[in-house]
Amino acid sequence: MAKISGIVLTKMDGTAKGGIAVAIQAELGVPVKYIGVGETIDDLQKFDPDEFVNALFDVKNKEDNDEDADAR
Repeated sequence: MAKISGIVLTKMDGTAKGGIAVAIQAELGVPVKYIGVGETIDDLQKFDPDEFVNALFDVKNKEDNDEDADAR
C-alpha cells in the first residue's frame, strides 16, 4: 500500500458536497490539503478547515458581520 500525506478533493463547488471531507479524513487519518471549487487547475485552493466548517453552518466571519452592521 502506498503512503499518502494528504488528499485533494475535486468538484467541491458546494458545501453540501463537502461533508465527505470530514468522513474521508477520519477514515484515512490524513488531512485534506486542497479542494477544487471549479473546473480548472486554477480552481484548486488550499483547504481551510475553519472556513469549511463555517461554510457548512453558514457562519459569517467577524469582518462580514461588522460590515453588515455598518450597512444598517
